[in-house]
Amino acid sequence: MNISFENPDKINGVLKITIEKDDYQGEVDKTLKNYRKQANVPGFRKGQAPIGMIKRQFGMQVKMDVINKILGDKLNGYIIDNKIAMLGNPLPNEAQVEQDLEKDGPFEFIFDIAVAPEINVEINGNDEIDHYSIDVDDKLVDQQVDMFRSRAGHYDKVEEYDAAQNDMLKGDLRELDADGNAKEDGIVVEQAVLMPEYIKVEDQKSLFDGAKLGSVITFNPKKAYPESNAEIKSLLKISEEQAESLTSDFTFLVTEISRFAKAEVNQELFDQVFGEGNVNDEADFRQKVADSIKVQFANDEEFKFMLDVRKYAEDKVGEVAFPDELLKRIMKSNNQDKDDKFIEDNYAASVKELKWSLIKNELMKANEVKVEREDVVKVVKDVTRMQFAQYGMSNVPEEYLDSYVDKIMKEEKNLESYVERASDVKLAEALKKVVKLNEKTVSLDEFNKIMSEK
Repeated sequence: MNISFENPDKINGVLKITIEKDDYQGEVDKTLKNYRKQANVPGFRKGQAPIGMIKRQFGMQVKMDVINKILGDKLNGYIIDNKIAMLGNPLPNEAQVEQDLEKDGPFEFIFDIAVAPEINVEINGNDEIDHYSIDVDDKLVDQQVDMFRSRAGHYDKVEEYDAAQNDMLKGDLRELDADGNAKEDGIVVEQAVLMPEYIKVEDQKSLFDGAKLGSVITFNPKKAYPESNAEIKSLLKISEEQAESLTSDFTFLVTEISRFAKAEVNQELFDQVFGEGNVNDEADFRQKVADSIKVQFANDEEFKFMLDVRKYAEDKVGEVAFPDELLKRIMKSNNQDKDDKFIEDNYAASVKELKWSLIKNELMKANEVKVEREDVVKVVKDVTRMQFAQYGMSNVPEEYLDSYVDKIMKEEKNLESYVERASDVKLAEALKKVVKLNEKTVSLDEFNKIMSEK
């Protein structure tokens, strides 16, 4: 057997493997003998069929299987042993001649190997990178407290409708005929829920102004909601076809008026948001709210830092040559259901991500960054905790979080994205200790503007 590798331009490699008869024949004979031992051939006892018959029946398939296995083992072994930084998978060379396996060989197999370009990048104390911190001011704390108050709010019964309060009405709907009387066999909905604030047309909305318990308002649903039938279908419990053809006026007898009241900033709210007994006064509550906002912002700040690291490193590395034609072939092989236009349209973005991936790997090696399972678990837990916090659940028990994280870690579907995120977190931590940080404190609006510009 002979294996050779040529890589004259450092990025397009050609690997040739020549397999001789002596390389495969022993394994073929051994396999055929095992076939014979297990073969049940009519006219012969089990395991006693002539070996020639076994060879004629199974010989060619066994030969192909053995050669393919040798080929795969030697190909992968050579790449690993010689530390070839391969991109994608090896592809058969386009000039590869079809092998005639009826003969004894030698058989020559040629593979094209896309070799990763050598990346030289170093980020040290001489490098300065921006690091943004978002200022958690009183306005942000007020907004978060207001959100907690809204989530913990309740409805109170009132006597008179006030549009400014976004009151909710409950009552009975009855369809009217052309003369303004209750329509025989018309649509009737008891205990219908209506929020006039969401009526689209002002003259229909204003009909409900000053409504009281027992008031009867006449309005036209089709005129109230002219843009879509969705609201009409929901309100009147009718089909799309009925809503489309509806023209009738309706009466609405008000039987209940409810007004939303936000929760008071008191011990009950403190306990609901942060757990019983963990906060005892408003000042402590606002501080914990501010701290929780900072934790959420930390992820955005880190994301921005890694964007700046990426741009800085890519600019420092400069242009990188890739085996473009071969990478397009690999991309096509991995997307066989896509046409050539798809490959051309997406190639540049794919290579851009590939370049960053190579740079990132070099930075991780240089800074001895390794991602362990516990790093991924921490990221999954942090993400899960933030997701709960977004729904106002800031005091989720640790055992519940652990159970939730355990479930996610067993699902391979999204695990790769968490591993990638964990590598970003650890690399960011390492680089912050190495580079000069150009610290910038900005408001949330300023930060969002900067991110939108990017």
